Amino acid sequence: MLRVFSQIAAALVFSIALGAAPADSTPNPLQGTPRQTNQTKHAIKTRKPQVGKASWYGRFFQHKQTASGEPFDMYQFTAAHRTLPLGSWVKVTDLKNDRSVIVRINDRGPLPENRIIDLSYGAAKMLGMTESGIDPVRVELIDTPTISQNQGESSRVLTQGGQP
Repeated sequence: MLRVFSQIAAALVFSIALGAAPADSTPNPLQGTPRQTNQTKHAIKTRKPQVGKASWYGRFFQHKQTASGEPFDMYQFTAAHRTLPLGSWVKVTDLKNDRSVIVRINDRGPLPENRIIDLSYGAAKMLGMTESGIDPVRVELIDTPTISQNQGESSRVLTQGGQP
């Protein structure tokens, strides 16, 4: 009798376990995870443009480590800024001649308080300010898209979940 009872109990436990399991256990990629929405995340709104003086730096700092950890290359389009996040992209417009260049912030500075940005030699040359050394500029933070915005709707679900 005990043997029959244990078989019935085992069958009952097994059937309850099957009944509690979902019919289709494969995850639905469109369903998402808890606390996940199907809305695309928008980048942080850009700041107001800064207007002030820019200077440039070059040969003396060539191959020295920047605040981002990479070696400084005076011919790359990079810049030093006091507060913008490292890796940010900004558009710098020379207010004397209306030339513009897009640079990546990879260092901290400038040291003189009356300047807002230090450009690499390459960026300064594009703006035509290597002779004067200091020019009035406008600095605008560029709104860089995220990976999910670049790849379109098909991969948005994959990038939001954090797993490929």
